[in-house]
Amino acid sequence: MSILGRNQLRQIAVLVETDNSWGRNVVQGVADYARKFAQWNLLIDPRDQSQGWSLPDRWHGDGIIARVSTPLHLDEIARSGLPAVNVDNVFENQEGVGQVTTDEHSLAVMALAHFRERGFVHFAYFAPPSHEYSKKGAQAFFAAVTAEGHDCHIYRPGYRGGRRISRDEEHNRIHRWLSHLPKPVAVLAVDARRGRQLAEICSLERISVPDEVAILAGDTDEFLCNLSSPPLSSIEVASQRIGHEAAMLLDRMMHGEPAPSDPLRIQPVRVLARQSTDVLSIDDPMIVQALRFIQTHAFRGISVDDVLREVPVSRRYLELQFKKRIGRLPAEEIRRLRLERGRDLLTQSDLSVEAIAAACGYAGATQFGVAFRKHFGNTPLAFRRQLLRTS
Repeated sequence: MSILGRNQLRQIAVLVETDNSWGRNVVQGVADYARKFAQWNLLIDPRDQSQGWSLPDRWHGDGIIARVSTPLHLDEIARSGLPAVNVDNVFENQEGVGQVTTDEHSLAVMALAHFRERGFVHFAYFAPPSHEYSKKGAQAFFAAVTAEGHDCHIYRPGYRGGRRISRDEEHNRIHRWLSHLPKPVAVLAVDARRGRQLAEICSLERISVPDEVAILAGDTDEFLCNLSSPPLSSIEVASQRIGHEAAMLLDRMMHGEPAPSDPLRIQPVRVLARQSTDVLSIDDPMIVQALRFIQTHAFRGISVDDVLREVPVSRRYLELQFKKRIGRLPAEEIRRLRLERGRDLLTQSDLSVEAIAAACGYAGATQFGVAFRKHFGNTPLAFRRQLLRTS
């Protein structure tokens, strides 16, 4: 039974591709909502002869959830006259269309923090021109990087999305761009497919990954990320939650609620670190040693005093160099690592909060809870309950 009540089977089109992890997870989120709260029959990823999504002529539906990436998609939704929710950000603020999408600002900040932890000071964003991608990802990463006083190099090959170019021409354009970037450089790729493309070109051109070019994919596709050489670090976006929230919004809209004027932006979950960013781009061996010590021992309840016993430098020097090179003080880095481990354990295990606190190096659940709420804006139990609602 729906949370809104329901006596009829509704026909819902889910116009989201299912040939990648992101799309499959969005569809799974929609299906989970329908199973728990609604009586929906789902039409999933219908394709036309050109393999683009298209509503069948004989389909008579009640609502649409779609990844809208072209004006034709918008026209088809408008012609249907049905309540619709968009799960992408290529087109925003379309009158009468709800929207649930990844928070690009949060994703950019998360990506930059991952790079800064490794000491990078040179940054770039890679997304070849395509109707599939919004410019908002590049804009958000550029803003986050320049706000910290660094340059951000955006891949701009000089042609518009939709233009057909040969594989060799694209390879040459990307290689020229890579060749002119300052090294070592940290590159955020728009998605796993483009991250893997970048890694392949680096391999062919004998550019070392991650020592010269560290690559972080802006979403996670387990198959592509693990198949890449080296395996790609990636950002786990909350695509299943996007599907769940989109279904919930569509449910309300089908019962007369107007589409919200602003998109619902869902924060990404975490960075999944793999070999493509497994490097410390820092030329001070003492600071590298301190970082390695913190990464290895953060969950054993260490303090900055323990770090100083390991590394023969003054507290003042250690703090100045950490702030300069990774943007945080040593104590902040220890706390960040503990809390991110706590978040991961809340997400991936059914351990009690007390057990998680101990596993993260906290003296007890209360201390962990206070720190977690201050950092993430929610208590551990509330965070876990939110996950359960969307799983």
